[in-house]
Amino acid sequence: MYTFKHGVHPCEQKDQSKDKAIKVVNAGKVLVFPMQQHIGAKAKPCVKVGDNVLVGQIIGEADGFISANVLSSVSGKVTAIEDRLSVGGQRVESIVIENDEKYDAIKGFGLERDFNSLSNEEIIKIIKDAGIVGLGGASFPTHVKLSPKEPNNIDYILVNGAECEPYLTSDYRLMIEETEILVKGLQCILKLFPRAKGVICVEDNKKAAFDKITLACSSISNIETALMKTKYPQGGERQLIYAITGRKINVSTLPADVGCIVDNVDTVISIGNAVCKSTPLLRRIMTLSGDCYNDTANLNVRFGISYKEVVEAAGGFNIDPKKIVSGGPMMGMPVFTLDMPVSKNSSALLAFSKDPLSNEKETNCINCGRCVSACPINLLPTRMLKAAKSENYEEYIKLNGPECITCGCCSYVCPAKKSLTPYFSYMKSAVGNYLNSKKEEVK
Repeated sequence: MYTFKHGVHPCEQKDQSKDKAIKVVNAGKVLVFPMQQHIGAKAKPCVKVGDNVLVGQIIGEADGFISANVLSSVSGKVTAIEDRLSVGGQRVESIVIENDEKYDAIKGFGLERDFNSLSNEEIIKIIKDAGIVGLGGASFPTHVKLSPKEPNNIDYILVNGAECEPYLTSDYRLMIEETEILVKGLQCILKLFPRAKGVICVEDNKKAAFDKITLACSSISNIETALMKTKYPQGGERQLIYAITGRKINVSTLPADVGCIVDNVDTVISIGNAVCKSTPLLRRIMTLSGDCYNDTANLNVRFGISYKEVVEAAGGFNIDPKKIVSGGPMMGMPVFTLDMPVSKNSSALLAFSKDPLSNEKETNCINCGRCVSACPINLLPTRMLKAAKSENYEEYIKLNGPECITCGCCSYVCPAKKSLTPYFSYMKSAVGNYLNSKKEEVK
């Protein structure tokens, strides 16, 4: 069975929501669309206050090579363009739209088309126009990822169906409920890379999804499925590539450098919707789970809806949460207010009655080595922590700290309850700034 070295196996907690079919949530009266919902340059507003907009209309244009369009998920009137709080905790330039509840769409919206009749350039343009980014967490603009310098060197298109974080089940439900368009989306990508083989990669705790996908693509010669061992972080790009191909990448290389492109299940489905159904990316499938909800759920949520409305769609809380997380419990972000909009990087909203770390004090490191054994990158977390606390950038670099993927495995297994991951997240940007300053000094 396909897997990678090291990693951990936290309690999955997926039974809470894995059998809940995806439910569509109605949009509220006011929706907010941040211009920064992706890696790279923020989108530039291309509407003004007072404009009427349609479903599927571009309201924020990609502004740079690595950037992505932002589209309206409703029809209505632009009432403001102002800074609003985003999921990342920053205030971001946002377009506010008053929903007219008519849902009038742009011309051609929803029309079926045959991807085989389209040129590669047309497919890439459709993906860009649709505002598609990586929906597995990175939010990297997909049209850029699918435009490598050496397209003829790509021989693997890997569809990431691992969904290895505890609690999350939205990708599982998509694999079960939207199998056909998942396969269509992969075929669209494969048309761009005729030498490549498509592999849909699913962990063995999702056997029902694996069996359904395997049947759906059984007659397609350039697509196969791979059953992977359930382990965290199996869904990490490096770990997935190694597990399936045996190839290795690091912080200085890209998947395309070893002939691979990796896309999340929902990203591939979004490509299928955009190319084959003329439906751009307007929604996020979110898992709502944890012990504070009246009912857990997998929800189809239009971009721009507030987190508060999403919670209400699941029946609200039965107890006030002590901790709310946007995303998974291992790599997600703490949420301190529900007054922020759902965006492209909103994969889940978890609510817990108890913060698992709130009553646990840090103790001295006992040099047990568990963090080293768990690290999927073969790093030395305790020594990295010492360098991070002292902001010794040179030592951190010598320890290969920039290779850290901030997966949280080290923090998870630490018996001393050391908060290693937050320090490594900080050092990721701090070391980058330090290296940039060094380059400026050389100039």
